[in-house]
Amino acid sequence: MPPVNSSNSPGTLAWPASPAPSCPVLRLLAGQTALVTGASSGIGRAIAIALGHAGANVVINYLGSPKKAEEVAKEIQRCGSRAISVAADVSKPDQVQSMFQQTVAEFGRLDILVNNAGIQLDAAFEDLTLDQWQRVIDVNLTGPFLCCQEAVRLFNKQGINPALSCAAGKILCISSVHEVIPWAGHVNYAASKGGLMLLMKSLAQEMAPRRIRVNSIAPGAIRTPINTAAWETREAYDDLLKLIPQKRIGEPEEIGRAAVWLASDQSDYVHGITLFVDGGMTLYPGFETGG
Repeated sequence: MPPVNSSNSPGTLAWPASPAPSCPVLRLLAGQTALVTGASSGIGRAIAIALGHAGANVVINYLGSPKKAEEVAKEIQRCGSRAISVAADVSKPDQVQSMFQQTVAEFGRLDILVNNAGIQLDAAFEDLTLDQWQRVIDVNLTGPFLCCQEAVRLFNKQGINPALSCAAGKILCISSVHEVIPWAGHVNYAASKGGLMLLMKSLAQEMAPRRIRVNSIAPGAIRTPINTAAWETREAYDDLLKLIPQKRIGEPEEIGRAAVWLASDQSDYVHGITLFVDGGMTLYPGFETGG
C-alpha cells in the first residue's frame, strides 16, 4: 500500500506505512560464506536473504520450523547463491560446534558470522523468574559468545584470502536500541543487549590486530512477528510513532542492507561500533518539542 499523509500531520506516514524503498543489489560479498543465527524469520530472515542477494553463500540457522528455513534457502538459491539450513540451539556448545562443522563441510570456509538469534521473555521485575532470566541470557548473550569463539578460531586458521576480502573475517551482532535505552518490564532482555554491546566492543579491541572486524547493528522498532502487537492496529501504530522521530516503523530489509554494508570491504575501517538503525529512536524523542 502506498504511503498517505495524515490529515493532521503533514509529511507523516499514516498506518500502515509503506515498505522500505528497494535498492539495487550489488554483489559485494561474491564467493564469501555467511552464517546467520535465527535466520528463519524476522530480521534474521531479511539479513540472510540480503547477504545471499549480495553474492554470499548462506547457512540459515534455525530452531523451530524447518519449513520456514527452507523457504529462506530457496529465495537465496533463486538469486544464484548457495544456501543450507542447519538446526541448532545457539546456547548449547555442542550444537554450535556441530553447526560450524557443517558450515565448513558444505562450503569449505566461513567469512561472515551474524549473531541474530534472540528471544524475549517479559515480566515485571518482581515476577521475573530465574528461568526467564537465564533463558534470555543464554540465547541472547551466551549464544553470541559461543558462536564468536568458534568463528574466531576458524578465522585465525583460515587467515586472509585477498580474493574474497581484505579481512580475515567479519562478525556482526544484532543488538537493540535497548543496549542503551532502559526498558522497564524487560530487564532480562535489556541486560542481555547491554552485555552484548560490551562483548562486541571488547572482542573488537582484541581482534583488530588479527584483521577480524567486529560490529553491531541495533534495530529500533522493526515490522517483525515478534512485535506485531506494536503495529498491527492503527491505534498501536500511532502510539509507537511517538517514540520514533522519523514517524514510521522500520522494515527488516533495512537491517539486511545495513548488514551487507558492514560485512563488505566498503566498511573495512569500521570496527567496534554499534550502528543504530532506528529512525531516531535513540534521540530522546520526548524532548523533540523542548522537553
